[in-house]
Amino acid sequence: MTAQPGPQSEGQTTSGGVVGAARKLADVVYFTCAVIAGVALVAISFVIPWAVYTRYVLNQAASWPEPTAVLLMIALTFFGAAVCYRDGLHMRMSYFVGLLPLPLQRLCRIVVELLVGLIAVFMIEWGARLVATTWQNAIADFPALSVGVTYLPIPLGGVALLLFVLERLVLGAPAPADKTVVRFD
Repeated sequence: MTAQPGPQSEGQTTSGGVVGAARKLADVVYFTCAVIAGVALVAISFVIPWAVYTRYVLNQAASWPEPTAVLLMIALTFFGAAVCYRDGLHMRMSYFVGLLPLPLQRLCRIVVELLVGLIAVFMIEWGARLVATTWQNAIADFPALSVGVTYLPIPLGGVALLLFVLERLVLGAPAPADKTVVRFD
């Protein structure tokens, strides 16, 4: 049994320089988004059962689990969406595009990337406005926490998404996660 590194995707370089630094930045942003989304998911899976337990077993519903779950869901949604986009796990309909000639397929991919980039810019612009507008408001269940802070995942997720769109347009799609292929020779 031997372990060998998995295959690199086409066009991938492991060289340094600007391309290597850009990939490294995208990798760091990707990892950060994945950790935030993962922690939010795990936290939700503890918060919701606690809410059910306090409501139905103790007959005294705790007030904090529901708003906490909503805050965690916002983080999970926007950071998780950026992660899924970079991994190519986002929702797409490629059947009809696959029927087109290769030049038109490439054109469709570029148009789709530009549209996703437009959505990312929208998230950044309007998310930042939402954060600024609600920054002075406090959450009833968490008076020390600004409502604006709860909406920060929208523009921050937009920044991550825009970075990943630019990565695809300029450098090409990232390599699949470096997995070790185990062979039984």
